[in-house]
Amino acid sequence: MTAPTLAVFDLDGTLTWNDTLLPFLTGYWWRHPLRWLRAWRLLPAVAAFLVTRDRGRFKSRVIQTVMGGAARASIEAWADHFVDAIVLKRSLRPEALATVETHRAAGDRLVLLSASPDLYVPRIGRRLGFEKTLCTEIAWAADRLDGTLLTPNRRGEEKRRCLEALRREYPGLPVVAYGNSGSDLPHMIDAERALLVNADGAARRAADRAGIAVGDWH
Repeated sequence: MTAPTLAVFDLDGTLTWNDTLLPFLTGYWWRHPLRWLRAWRLLPAVAAFLVTRDRGRFKSRVIQTVMGGAARASIEAWADHFVDAIVLKRSLRPEALATVETHRAAGDRLVLLSASPDLYVPRIGRRLGFEKTLCTEIAWAADRLDGTLLTPNRRGEEKRRCLEALRREYPGLPVVAYGNSGSDLPHMIDAERALLVNADGAARRAADRAGIAVGDWH
């Protein structure tokens, strides 16, 4: 019998066909048109990002613009609909799901590791049967969304730190990592096995230099 592994999957572009955060935010915005009056706040957020290149801060400011101050019940209701009616029904790659099921059948431990926020990512993890989800955590003020980040933006080197924490939680398990972009390579390089899927040319070349296998999931 093959020893179990720790299978760590990225979400956006790896399990899904596309990004999930933008559809999540725009879907909420279209359902709450009075919030369009806040759109002007995106301009200074974009300007600050062009200077600082701080993706975490930019993500926080966009979430605050679209959802800041919204009631928890309102956001959770939209998150349930978004995950069940949009992500699970039409956003997941069949080959990605088949790979998840192959790992599950082998008795492997399944972890979802995403830079997208905990406003909806843990729901996806639960629906797909992942035993653990690590993603960017967002602050609340009582039952109203604050929108600042409680954790670092879980991207790039931060994913490498998350993998280090997972090794302590699952001692002795070899890691198999799946990602789709150059920002996934830092933690994938530290895995015993890794597969970069659906990536652009630059990421594929970087993966090849690092000895990481590349492929495509449909």
